[in-house]
Amino acid sequence: MAASTLPFSSFMIPQSKEKLGVALVGLGYYSRDLLAPALQLTRHCELKGIVTGTPEKIPVWQEKYGIANKNVYNYENMHEMADNEDIDIVYIVLPNALHKKYSVIGAEAGKHVWCEKPMAINVGECEEIINACEKNKVQLTIGYRMHHEPVTQKIISWNKSRPYGKPLKLTAEAGFYNSGGDGTHWKLFKELGGGAMFDMGVYPLNAVRYATGMEPTRVRATIERSRPEIFEADETTIFDLEFPGGIVAHCKTSFSEGLNTLRTECEKGWYELRPFQSYSGVKGKTSDNKFLSPFKGNQQARQMDDDALGIIQNKKPLVPGEEGLLDIRVVEAIFKSAEQGGKEIAI
Repeated sequence: MAASTLPFSSFMIPQSKEKLGVALVGLGYYSRDLLAPALQLTRHCELKGIVTGTPEKIPVWQEKYGIANKNVYNYENMHEMADNEDIDIVYIVLPNALHKKYSVIGAEAGKHVWCEKPMAINVGECEEIINACEKNKVQLTIGYRMHHEPVTQKIISWNKSRPYGKPLKLTAEAGFYNSGGDGTHWKLFKELGGGAMFDMGVYPLNAVRYATGMEPTRVRATIERSRPEIFEADETTIFDLEFPGGIVAHCKTSFSEGLNTLRTECEKGWYELRPFQSYSGVKGKTSDNKFLSPFKGNQQARQMDDDALGIIQNKKPLVPGEEGLLDIRVVEAIFKSAEQGGKEIAI
């Protein structure tokens, strides 16, 4: 699997291209309201294509973004973009249970793959994506935008420099109130990769990993449903992680309350981000009265420019597929622990 993070042949990108062409696969809220507008701000990539199963969306997107007819695909003919030189990258923005299928199709079409988080719904699917990208010599990166966000990058740098000493205890929580809508949205159902853990729980999980620079070794978890008539998947998941050296992390994710905090208590002080995973306004403070001011740019544009530049320069991506796999390995242990009544599970 590690081979997928290695540089690949630069001949895959025509040297005359100033910007790489991106096709958004799935035109729901995140593509419509965040990624497409952000692609109007990027320097190294641009929106060139769309893949959708809803024909009525096509003229709207074409009119707004000038997308050529030849760059419009559906889920049945997406593989045909193998012959389309306008498109260099597919960005998979679909229900979580579909990430593996369409990431593999994109890789087999010879396109670099950007896959939205969570990478997939189990370790096996993550490995299939990694293997497909390695086999087809395309780059794979996972859409963890926080790794590109400047305040978060400062926190990540502290897991090495340790200005406040060794981390001892972390708290990370992410959630929002999800009404459930009309009861049919895919995020309500476990089989489709729904639930709070997959949607929001990867934020606190990934955060305690990047804040410590370590991998957890043990977990205890519980799942709660205050509205079982709405949520077939997990509504709230609480999990405690143990890291090497006795470091512990308490994490929570929920579709029933607003949560957005990352706090790291260390030997010589503490630091906290609140909010830590919002689309804007991420800011922090420390025990010695230092303040981390919010990034004023567009997070998604910065993320996509970083990832496009990695392809152009033939460099390892900031967030390779292995990063997504490591999270899903822990997620599997979290679900296993919850299913066994909160039993401690080795990871």
